[in-house]
Amino acid sequence: MQTKRLFMQTVLALGAYASTTAAFAATPIKFQLDWRFEGPSALFLQPVAKGYFQAAGLNVVVDAGSGSGGAIQRVASGSYDMGFADMAALMEFYANNPEVKDKPVAVMMVYNSTPSSVLALKKSGIAKPADLTGKKMGAPVFDGGRRGFALFAKANKVGDVQWTSMDPPLRETMLVRGDIDAITGFSFTSLLNLEARGVKASDVVVMPFADNGVKHYGNAIIASAKMVRENPEAIRAFLKAFAKGAKEVMASPAASIAYVKERDGIVNTAMETRRLQLALDGVVNTSDARAEGFGQINATRMALMASQVSDVYATKTRVNPDLVWSGRFLPPVADLDVFPKK
Repeated sequence: MQTKRLFMQTVLALGAYASTTAAFAATPIKFQLDWRFEGPSALFLQPVAKGYFQAAGLNVVVDAGSGSGGAIQRVASGSYDMGFADMAALMEFYANNPEVKDKPVAVMMVYNSTPSSVLALKKSGIAKPADLTGKKMGAPVFDGGRRGFALFAKANKVGDVQWTSMDPPLRETMLVRGDIDAITGFSFTSLLNLEARGVKASDVVVMPFADNGVKHYGNAIIASAKMVRENPEAIRAFLKAFAKGAKEVMASPAASIAYVKERDGIVNTAMETRRLQLALDGVVNTSDARAEGFGQINATRMALMASQVSDVYATKTRVNPDLVWSGRFLPPVADLDVFPKK
């Protein structure tokens, strides 16, 4: 009996030691979102909460953000290891900072289409892009849709417009008040913000860039240059665990909002469920994404985007698409089969 007891104590001790060793061996990853905790952040919060990153040997901490530009800067500076940011903003960072050696690299495309859209109220008489000519438009100066509006205007023969700048919380308010005629913003953000201000969705005209001649990519997962050099396997493990979580989120969006609620208890569950569904339908689970494959890109399309960003953003140097993107960390195709069956 004493021998058996000693054996069991040894087994338990070894188990405890193994668990402790595994915990210490987990690679820490600080991850910066592009925005606050809202519906789409479930894509990152669910694999954290369900232990998928932990099972992959990673200790991932996800923090809310304040815009793609901030996420890129923090990953570039080394404050964060990985992040989520708009591809156009990353291209601009590359082209305007040729002296910065350690730039983040996009390693997985999540928003296959840019969420940037033009929104107007039907009562304004604006029904199509050409109707924007001569109108007063509003957006924060750093808004991606505003920055790239020249492409939208060129593709749709829109004449001159007058821009008004404001802080993000005032954008939809000023549209409702009639201070401006139209705004640019993420479709799944501004539409719900307008509804929160008493406007019916049926009274809003939404003109997505992606449906009106601007086939840009949206947000991608980015990794620091240090991680790319020193720990590429951690990036691969992260993307594989993320894809597993993304598949579950797309299969059951409503259930995944619980993980957003855990991080921010004041979020409106119904609203964030709608926001997530709008994001999935509009920029994640799209026909282009299905054709190219989840997480992947089309090289020709990326090259065209790089050229257009260089022109419209008037960057210091031309964007080299081969530098801003690397698909070598993506998991096998079988692991990227995340879209629900139609």
